[in-house]
Amino acid sequence: MTTLYGIPNCDTVRRARTWLDDHGVAYTFHDFKKQGVPEAELDQWLKKPGWEALVNRRGTTWRKLDEATRNAVVDAASARAALLANPSLIKRPVVNWGPKTGVTTGFDAEAWAVNAV
Repeated sequence: MTTLYGIPNCDTVRRARTWLDDHGVAYTFHDFKKQGVPEAELDQWLKKPGWEALVNRRGTTWRKLDEATRNAVVDAASARAALLANPSLIKRPVVNWGPKTGVTTGFDAEAWAVNAV
């Protein structure tokens, strides 16, 4: 089963949920705010799709971090610490499509059309 991870009030997560509903894709929703960041899954995401894909450097949470904290995010270990301390830094949504496709970050309708099949 597909699992969508994110924050319910995020516009991109809303678009993603609408897309999944419109395309008949069954999924469960994991709310980072209520349920936290699942550490075991995060460790897997840091490997693939990789820490660079997970850290949202364009969001307001990133811009609100002090420069030293931003400059310290240089590898998977430092990204892990930053993402656990600030779940809103995670590029959303993170979707686990299952063993066939794996995990993706962000919303891309064209790519999702391939993954949802």
